[in-house]
Formats: sequence, structure tokens, C-alpha cells
Amino acid sequence: MKKAKVGEMRREYRRDELGPGVRGKYLDAYRSGTNLILLSPDVAKAFPTEDAVNEALRSLVRVAQRTASATKRAARRVPASRQ
Repeated sequence: MKKAKVGEMRREYRRDELGPGVRGKYLDAYRSGTNLILLSPDVAKAFPTEDAVNEALRSLVRVAQRTASATKRAARRVPASRQ
């Protein structure tokens, strides 16, 4: 087997050359800087890109906000005798 140049990936590595593994070494950094959500396959098919998912969710938030504010306005208009 040829020796790999410095910085170049080898085709394979021996486990004893890698050193000891540390379980959870990057867990805290991962949790603090990541907001990863896994989509179900059917949802991922409908929204194939990150932008598509974000736009759909933003639209849903806008609709929910309009609906909530309309419901609040309607509740204020109901006379006390009808509640």
C-alpha cells in the first residue's frame, strides 16, 4: 500500500492508529448550536429543500396569527348576554 501524502485521506485506516474514542465529546456543542429536525419521508418528498420547508412554515405561522387575531376580535364583539 502506498503511503498517503500529508493531509490526504487514505483508502482505509487501522483502528489502533486512530486513538481512543470519546463518547459524547461534541454533544454539548452540537446541542447548543443545532436545531435539527428530521422530517418524515412523505413530508420530505413534498418539501425537498430547506427553503421550501421554511417558506411553508412561515405561511402557516402567518395564517395562524391572522386566525388568532380574528378570533380575539370576534370574541370582543359578542355581547355579554350571549356568552
